[in-house]
Amino acid sequence: MKCADITLLNEKETRAGFGEGVFEAGQENPNVVVLTADLAGSLKLGPFIKAFPERFIQCGIAEANMMGIAAGLTIGGKIPYTTTFANFSTGRVYDQIRQSIAYSDKNVKICASHAGLTLGEDGATHQILEDIGLMKMLPGMTVIVPCDFNQTKAATKAIASYEGPVYLRFGRPKWANFTKEDGSDFQIGKAQKLSDGKDVSIFACGHLVWKAVEAGKILEEKGYSVELINIHTIKPLDKDAVIASIQKTGCAVTAEEHNILGGLGDSIAQVAATNHPIPIEYIGTKDTFGESGKPVDLLKKYGLDTPDIVAAAEKAIARKKG
Repeated sequence: MKCADITLLNEKETRAGFGEGVFEAGQENPNVVVLTADLAGSLKLGPFIKAFPERFIQCGIAEANMMGIAAGLTIGGKIPYTTTFANFSTGRVYDQIRQSIAYSDKNVKICASHAGLTLGEDGATHQILEDIGLMKMLPGMTVIVPCDFNQTKAATKAIASYEGPVYLRFGRPKWANFTKEDGSDFQIGKAQKLSDGKDVSIFACGHLVWKAVEAGKILEEKGYSVELINIHTIKPLDKDAVIASIQKTGCAVTAEEHNILGGLGDSIAQVAATNHPIPIEYIGTKDTFGESGKPVDLLKKYGLDTPDIVAAAEKAIARKKG
C-alpha cells in the first residue's frame, strides 16, 4: 500500500471521538466511571452524563483532587476515566499521578484533550508540549496518542479492558479522519503500518500522522518509496515494527506535535541506537513554548507542517547516501 492510496473520510474532532468512545465503553462496562474538572462540554461528555448520571463525578476546578478520587475508585473495582485538558491532566497534577496512580499501579485512565500547538488561540500556557515525555517516564504508564476521530474512539473503548494506568492524548480541532470506522486497525502496543516503502521510514503520532500522509504522497510523486508507520502507542513501543522498518529503509523521520526532547522521536532514536543506528530527522517543537494563533498557522511557524516532513525525509535519505 502507498500513501497515495490513503483516502480522507471526513474531518472530525478527536475529542469528539473520545466522547463517543467513552459513552460506548459505559454501555459495555458498568464499572466505567467518568470524572471531570469542570470541562464536561469540552470533553464531549454529554451522552455519557445523560445515560449514566450516577457514574459521573463533577470534581470542579480541582484536578489534583480528581486524580485522588480516581485512584480511590479503582480499589472498589471501578474503571475511572479522568477528563480535562492535557496541560491540567499532567503538569498540574504530576505528583498525584506519580504517587497515587503510577507508583500504586492503579487502573486509572487519564484522558487528556486540547494537547499541542493545535489548541490554537488559547496560547502557550495551555499548549502543553512536554506531556508525552512526562507520562512515558512513569514506570508502568501506557501512553497512547491516536491520530484521528475513529482511532480515538477505538482507543477510548479499548483502554476500558486494558489493565493498568493509561495516558490517552487527543486534540481540539477538526482534523482529517481516515482510519477504519470500526476501529479494527487499532491495537494497543501494535504499530499501524499505513504504507510500505524502502527509501525512508516516517514514524508519526497524533495530528502529525495526517501531515505525514500528505508528505508521503508528495514524496511518492517525487519517486521515493515511503514507509509510513502510525505509532499511536508511544509506550509500550512496538520495537519489532520499528526495527523491521529501519533495517529495510536505512533512515527515518519522526513527526509529533510535541517537543522533540522526550517525545516520540527520542523513543525511536533509542531503539535505533541500540539495535540499528541510522540517520534520523526530527519534526516537532524545538525546546520552546508555543503561542496564540490559528492551529494551521502555528504548525507552519514551528516547522510541523507537510513541507517540513518532506524536507526532513529528503535530508534523511541524503544523509543515508552519504
